[in-house]
Amino acid sequence: MRVIVTRPAGEAGRWLDALRARGFDAIALPLMAITPVLDASVLRAAWRNVARARAVMFVSGNAVRHFFAAQPSGDPWPDTTRAWATGPGTREALLQAGVDAALVDSPPASATQFDSETLWRQVAVQVCPGDLALIVRGGDEQGASKGRDWLADQLAAAGAKVELVVAYRRGAPEFSPEQLLIASNAIDTGDVWLFSSSQAISHLRAALPQQDWSRARAVATHVRIADAARRAGFGVVCESRPAMDAVVAALESFR
Repeated sequence: MRVIVTRPAGEAGRWLDALRARGFDAIALPLMAITPVLDASVLRAAWRNVARARAVMFVSGNAVRHFFAAQPSGDPWPDTTRAWATGPGTREALLQAGVDAALVDSPPASATQFDSETLWRQVAVQVCPGDLALIVRGGDEQGASKGRDWLADQLAAAGAKVELVVAYRRGAPEFSPEQLLIASNAIDTGDVWLFSSSQAISHLRAALPQQDWSRARAVATHVRIADAARRAGFGVVCESRPAMDAVVAALESFR
């Protein structure tokens, strides 16, 4: 069985290695392009607020890596500020960036979902009225942050001041003819798509607007991503926790 890993290029490697070690023919077809923000001074300004923040929440490993790329030289992560992570990949990125594990909060490995809702149930007790919280996330190709942020709403309701920090840009990748051929032939070859982003599914549909996905198969690592795949017309969609063992079990169900 061939598995098409759609994560951004910088994240796909460990998934490819792990899936191949489990006996899958895994290939990378990134459906999201990740690039730095155009004006890094915004990140440097955000770093000046880290020490007085109750917590800084990171939506992904990309958020961690791009935010820490602007870290002032010689300034360690303050031991008075919590670092919130949505899942194990983000937590690992924080540890690699030098944040003390005792300062990192994230859903337990056994959590049903790795998302803001699960994280909030764990960290809500830390927040007091008047606290400052930063949310480090991605923006569109121009660097703008669009849409409401669920966690920001919860923090505001708890009386905290929230600052949204756009640390990187998300956009559609430029597909090569070979990549488009892989995508369009995936139905006939029996490939299984591994989706970790609803936006990635939108990029795939935009690249192949005439494609009929009714016979396509996919594993989605969140219920909202699974819903997006079904709305796109994917015939068989299996939901999975975004942990390797759970993804492998979902893929095995297709055999």
